[in-house]
Amino acid sequence: MDPRLSEEQEILQKSAHDFLAEKCPKSLVRELEKDKKGYSPQLWKEVADLGWIGLAFPEKYGGSGMSFLDLAILLEEMGKACFPGPFFSTVVVGGLPILDAGSEEQKQKYLPQITSGKAIFALALTEASGKYEARSIKTRATADKNGYIINGTKLFIPDAYVADYFLCVARTDDKVKKPEDGISVFIVDAKSPGIKITVLDTIARDKQCEVVFDQVKVPRENILGKLNQRWSEIQKTIERAAIAKCCEMVGGMQAVLDMTVAYVKERVQFDSPIGVFQAVQHHCVNMLVDTEGSRAAAYDAAWRVSTGRPYSDEAAVTKAWVSDAYYRVVTAGTQAHGGVAIIEDHDMPLYYRRAKAAELAFGDARFHRKTVARKMGFKSA
Repeated sequence: MDPRLSEEQEILQKSAHDFLAEKCPKSLVRELEKDKKGYSPQLWKEVADLGWIGLAFPEKYGGSGMSFLDLAILLEEMGKACFPGPFFSTVVVGGLPILDAGSEEQKQKYLPQITSGKAIFALALTEASGKYEARSIKTRATADKNGYIINGTKLFIPDAYVADYFLCVARTDDKVKKPEDGISVFIVDAKSPGIKITVLDTIARDKQCEVVFDQVKVPRENILGKLNQRWSEIQKTIERAAIAKCCEMVGGMQAVLDMTVAYVKERVQFDSPIGVFQAVQHHCVNMLVDTEGSRAAAYDAAWRVSTGRPYSDEAAVTKAWVSDAYYRVVTAGTQAHGGVAIIEDHDMPLYYRRAKAAELAFGDARFHRKTVARKMGFKSA
């Protein structure tokens, strides 16, 4: 991989940075944390008009035809800005799986709605265990003469309360030898009778939801991909989302590093800036090492996605590292700032909460270390 950005990518990076600095100040982020919707429809429209939502989709569906690596650059800038909105849910775990596995009819129907910003998607995957494993899928879809009827409860679903559609992962065959078999994905209208959505109170204030499916009817043509397509297709979505989340996390790490370095150079104690003290300098250097290492790993993994190379191993290694690194960075940044960093009006708590939420998204460090160990040939105790 060539680590240098192309001219087009540099333009994307700068334009995204400038736009978000102007349109998405931290005051707006804090305001939207308390808002029922949790995002600004006006800002969402502006983002759509810029072509960001359609960036990684082909032009024939209203997109820009750019790559996953380009999307990674945009996600890093969004991570810096703590961008509030259903972008990740709609694009990364909503639209891209449809682009991968959808029929041409499904792509023509849903992708233009996504790229134009008219439809918001959410991935209804995790359940009571919160795990990203096939055995955790208990929601069932039962066939009837008109299609399927879905019953079950999904937990920790971001943006479900504003979604127009769900990609619902359900078990369609119980008579299987392995839990990875007999699983299908359905495109479900979020306004279908029998769906109940409850917003959960989370540490990140990101409005994750409980979604109950009670006798929800779905037509047969709304199966995404093949019936009983196995867990492998869903695993692909999880791994790609983990990489995308790491790119977003890198943006948060960079923002925390920048504000910390600026602060310790200006904060005076004992008649000197605290940045002259070796312990503080080492804090900042460790933050830089974590940030740059995370960026290198995340962008290498994103490049592999963009170029069609295998990325399963890289996804696990990267998410395991970045999950811990982001937390180390915000912890060191908080310590360097001292007491001011825990005041609600300070920016640091925004990143601290997001670091914790991102750590768990699409598998935490422990989950991915187990995955890497298994790939190395180790067996579980």
